[in-house]
Amino acid sequence: MIAAGIDLGGTKIEAQVFAPDWSLAARHRWPTPKDYPALVAAMAEAIRWCETHGTNLPIGISAAGLIHPQSGLALTSNLSATGKPFPADIATAAGRRIAWINDCRALTLSEATLGAARDADPAVGLILGTGVAGGVVTAGRLLPSPAATGGEFGHFPLAAGPVTAHNLPLLTCGCGRLGCVETYLAAPGLARIAAHLTGTEHAPETIVASRADNPDFARAWEIWLDLATEFLITLCLTIDPQVIVIGGGLSRAPGLTEDLTRRLAQASLGGFPIPAIRVAQGGDASGARGAALHAVNEAKHA
Repeated sequence: MIAAGIDLGGTKIEAQVFAPDWSLAARHRWPTPKDYPALVAAMAEAIRWCETHGTNLPIGISAAGLIHPQSGLALTSNLSATGKPFPADIATAAGRRIAWINDCRALTLSEATLGAARDADPAVGLILGTGVAGGVVTAGRLLPSPAATGGEFGHFPLAAGPVTAHNLPLLTCGCGRLGCVETYLAAPGLARIAAHLTGTEHAPETIVASRADNPDFARAWEIWLDLATEFLITLCLTIDPQVIVIGGGLSRAPGLTEDLTRRLAQASLGGFPIPAIRVAQGGDASGARGAALHAVNEAKHA
């Protein structure tokens, strides 16, 4: 075996072991405990399961949230680990070194190495789900992030043009700041746009599925595209990616990449080339696979 990755989510822990050709050799799932001591113990158990498939196996962990680069303390929204030295406690409980990576950065690394952005340089991963975040890979590695916040794209400020044109109210983000991209570009944000137009609540899935037949939903989608296009322009003018890979729940919207490609081409500065926009290929394997790839890279550069 070449490496193992553990994808830690709010409801499940999934460990995956990969063969030398990066095909999936074994996988196992556990429920995610709600209290911190049990969570650390469950992660140590997952690591021990991975170790049964090979000695000295590089093991990476992918999870939502951030780890403070100086204190080592976690900031998470879906795990009982905020304010705790989570990676250090797991390493102590398992009795071995581990590699830690944010789940959105893990997907980006997975897709840039083995997925929809394979061999693209630079490649941007963009998750459009409950929140908005991603990562940047260049020369086969994640872009260095001294503060560990690189890729938190959802906390860019919204572009003033479409907000003003559509008379959208500025909303307070979960991070505490006003007017973050995430408030309207995440899946719940699409629902907020539709509610702004109609005065009633609708699930994002309903809006996406019915937008061809419902004028209000079609309008909500067009407004969402206006905001998304401005956001993508920001990524293009700062990172200039060769490929943008989209994951998360909204990546499954029919016609998403075509709509975004058309809009971005129309808005491109001076008609300059735009990146290819693709849907992530790895599915729910990308988190664990990205964590395993990160562990291998860390081991090489240790």
